[in-house]
Amino acid sequence: MKFHKREIHKGKYGEISKILEEVEEAIDSEEQGLRLMTLIELSDILGAVDGVLKKQFPNFTAEELLAFARLRGAVSVAQGWASA
Repeated sequence: MKFHKREIHKGKYGEISKILEEVEEAIDSEEQGLRLMTLIELSDILGAVDGVLKKQFPNFTAEELLAFARLRGAVSVAQGWASA
């Protein structure tokens, strides 16, 4: 028995392919209506992003990336490109 219904390519931790794997798992969980599993997959996405940062951008923290993402989001809302 498996959690996911679709075929999902396994990525390598510390590489973008791992982020893609976790995104595909989140999409699959959402399609199945599994809200808790979707939240778990979102957590796994953050872990995969952190792995890429540690391997490829060791002087940049996940907290810095999140702060920048929040700033971009606020600018997008302020400019009317996205809704809050």
